Amino acid sequence: MYIGIIGRQNENKITFNQEILNVICKYNFVPIGIIVDFNNNSNEEFNKVKKLIDLCDGFILQGGTHYYDIDILITKYLYNKNIPTLGICLGMQTMAVAINGTMIVGKLLNHNSTQRYVHDIIIEKGSKLYEILKKEQITVNSRHKDYITNTDLNISSLAKMNESVIESVEDASKKFFIGVQWHPETLMDENSALLFDYFFQLF
Repeated sequence: MYIGIIGRQNENKITFNQEILNVICKYNFVPIGIIVDFNNNSNEEFNKVKKLIDLCDGFILQGGTHYYDIDILITKYLYNKNIPTLGICLGMQTMAVAINGTMIVGKLLNHNSTQRYVHDIIIEKGSKLYEILKKEQITVNSRHKDYITNTDLNISSLAKMNESVIESVEDASKKFFIGVQWHPETLMDENSALLFDYFFQLF
């Protein structure tokens, strides 16, 4: 089984989050790195990697500092093809923006911390995320300055300390289309295990 992960542009390098790669391998899946030229036409790049995307059973959209048009194109494709997708931090933001969302850049300083746990989130009862975690409130880490203000996806949790900050989005009508603002691959706590177990047991 193959899990796709789109490379992030980091200065002059394309990078992949080692912690996410470790999680994929822990569940005995094979990570497939999707490498694109972010400076090239996004439609051309999408057409180059489409066959590689179609080989993947699911996708994890990793964190980062900036998304590109190609990220939106790929995310919309995953959504329309109903390919199970888990978005993390920037990956969650990309999912929200791809489905008619809006993001505010660089305004959220108190959500960017290196501490293991930073703040609580309130999970919407009846959401897919609640079904997975079976909790109305959990404590998460937080490494972002940008945040989502709206999206046509369902909003499944908000930050307790600032309810204008969306912490997770989803579409429960899909096999799996959930984005979380925090980094479960770094925490690797009970809630991370529940989320990853559910995702990888789909296949």
